[in-house]
Amino acid sequence: MSSKRKSELTERQARLAEVKAAQRRAERRRTILIATVIGVVVLALVGTTATVLVRQAKHQASVQAAAKAPISGVQTFTGLSRNHVTGTVAYAQNPPAGGDHSAVDENCGYYSAPVADENAVHSMEHGAVWITRDPSLPATQLTALRAFAAKSAYVLVTPRAGLPAPVVASAWGVQLQLSSADDARLAAFVAKYANGPQTPEPGAACSGGTGSPDTP
Repeated sequence: MSSKRKSELTERQARLAEVKAAQRRAERRRTILIATVIGVVVLALVGTTATVLVRQAKHQASVQAAAKAPISGVQTFTGLSRNHVTGTVAYAQNPPAGGDHSAVDENCGYYSAPVADENAVHSMEHGAVWITRDPSLPATQLTALRAFAAKSAYVLVTPRAGLPAPVVASAWGVQLQLSSADDARLAAFVAKYANGPQTPEPGAACSGGTGSPDTP
């Protein structure tokens, strides 16, 4: 091979090596850039998740603290009978807060249609909090009530005409009238009384009875 040919080959090899080196540098820069972007996104997600978890923990702690204290506005009813009966019952409260009831309980959950008082009262005997709401309650508040039913196996939510307030929460022997589902006292009431100490038959299931709650 001539000297000229050797020189040209060497130059081509040098240029090829330089191109490959440049490609490797570009690839390293892209890798570093991608890793940096991913790192920033991960940190942002972790930060957001941590913030949400902290906020939820603080909210739950606040609800539990409110549940341990007396809840303003709660009415108490004593001397409630617990007989199993057939047919309808004339209850002293609207909605009922206890009394004679059907032998079959209403399955807990969220309902878009009214249920029979007698079945719902049996559910309260098992520890349910029965949240009745005005049929015309705004959709944004219905979302909040659905969340209560989704989070607890002992919450029954139904519409009811002729309520004394837009939302009424009832458990066996206790009741709370509210102007809105967003009232913080509702969460405290559920935390305090869902399968709470007032329950005549604590631990009994709020399922296996009658009724088909709405699908979440």
